[in-house]
Amino acid sequence: MKSNRIGRTSVSLTKLGFGGAPVGNLFRSITDAEADGALSAAWDAGVRYFDTAPHYGLGLSERRLGASLAGRPRSDFVISTKVGRLLSPNPSPTGSDLAAGGFDVPDDLIRTFDYSSDGVRHSIEESLWRLGLDYLDIVYVHDPDDYVDEVIRVTFPALVKLRDEGVVKAIGAGMNFPEPLLEFVRASDIDVVMLAGRWTLLDRSGGPLLDECHRRGVAVVSAAPFNSGLLSRARPSSEGHFDYDTVPPQLLARARAIAERCEAYGVTLPEVAINFPLRHEAVASVVAGFRTEEQARTGAQWMDAKISDELWDELEAR
Repeated sequence: MKSNRIGRTSVSLTKLGFGGAPVGNLFRSITDAEADGALSAAWDAGVRYFDTAPHYGLGLSERRLGASLAGRPRSDFVISTKVGRLLSPNPSPTGSDLAAGGFDVPDDLIRTFDYSSDGVRHSIEESLWRLGLDYLDIVYVHDPDDYVDEVIRVTFPALVKLRDEGVVKAIGAGMNFPEPLLEFVRASDIDVVMLAGRWTLLDRSGGPLLDECHRRGVAVVSAAPFNSGLLSRARPSSEGHFDYDTVPPQLLARARAIAERCEAYGVTLPEVAINFPLRHEAVASVVAGFRTEEQARTGAQWMDAKISDELWDELEAR
């Protein structure tokens, strides 16, 4: 699978990355064997970039990812994880994290936002332990929506120091909103940003961020290309989700119209959706979450779809 290098770093990402939230039991539980099956299928299909976070299943995603990759040569794959949420014992567990965090795991731990220098180092140490690694390829600051100033003043300088020490190879931030990421790109010495759901067939609000990243040599990882599932089916359903919520009627109509145009050109909506982000020069990789072996294999196959320039021209004009 083709890889793209991140800016000035030595890190290269396969054009498709494995999003680790589903193997952290996002919304519903899967077994260790099922998680390993999805990860192994992605590996067999050529995927070598795997993204995770302590937030995903209160560390479960990191542990499962580390276990699945334990026998692989370390230089053959790229791991990204995140800082900003520290895990600590829960003094009042209810039995499930579904209500509080959205993951079907016991809530023996709780998340605490912490973007301090000590918090960054502590988070990375714990992630390395859960993953069974001695260095990380990429560390993103995770969802610092309400901490933009602190991240610029404190968190990124701490990550720069860890990058200089070789604990981390590349640093950046991962968010659902492009405006704070644009501020980070302009104010900080970062290598990459992860933008979720804002550079897709249905939501292109991340365009100014991508243009600025391209000008500055900052790579972009485009996550959630299916907008939480709406674009993952050849025929979009009213029972699907858009950005983790119900689908507004006008967006459902747009998705169905795009699906019809895709069919007219002999391809499917998910094939086009997963390839769309790579149309921008700044985008190094598309990260999608996979829960099963079949999903991982199918996602990799979609990346190889032959999509005509005529269809791209039609869709980009919408």
